[in-house]
Amino acid sequence: MKRAIPVLVLTVAGLIPVWRYAPSTDTSSTTEVAEPASTPSTSSSGGTSNQVVAGSTIETEKGPVQVEVTFEGDRISSVRMLQQPNHPQTKAAVPKLIAETLTAQSADIDAVSGATITSEGYVESLQAAIDAKPASSSSSSASPSASAAASQVVAGSAVDTEKGTVQVEVTFEGDGIGAVRMLQQPNHPQTKAAVPKLIAETLSAQSSDIDAVSGATITSEGYVESLQAAIDAKG
Repeated sequence: MKRAIPVLVLTVAGLIPVWRYAPSTDTSSTTEVAEPASTPSTSSSGGTSNQVVAGSTIETEKGPVQVEVTFEGDRISSVRMLQQPNHPQTKAAVPKLIAETLTAQSADIDAVSGATITSEGYVESLQAAIDAKPASSSSSSASPSASAAASQVVAGSAVDTEKGTVQVEVTFEGDGIGAVRMLQQPNHPQTKAAVPKLIAETLSAQSSDIDAVSGATITSEGYVESLQAAIDAKG
């Protein structure tokens, strides 16, 4: 019995730390889960919701094609290439495809001659981005009359150049340039190649402060002059 007492004391002493133990409540360690690449990101500025959506990667014979689309409300405001084939035809075609997209405001655009494969991959990736865009809640609340009032079409002055007459028509959406259309342009290969680039630069810069296209300096100068006239004439 005398030998049992020390054993009992040691047993009780060993249980004391167990009784005093309390589970830790430290929550400083968390697990972060990265969003998938195709998940749209949303930001708001001045009451307008911007959504950036990456289209699917399309594997083509020339290489992968993937676009990233920025939406302002329900409108396509810009398109950026995330992946594209490293070919001269592709580099020449991309500005035309982007310009057509911003004008059409959809994936219903024509393929660029000489870059059909890249064009088809571009359209497929673009449509995937459009399909992945969440519906804009602001579109249902905007009245048709307000939307119509926000758009204004202004023709710039006709500028006579050594190559021929250049005249643009600008569609303004609020204070932004939504689209540019050529009313008159010289019938020259350099002009036909330069115009899509000039339009793409205009929509990106949202002004006439753009660079002339190499090989089409005269047409570029006429384009800028007519564009500035349209901007100045906007009410």
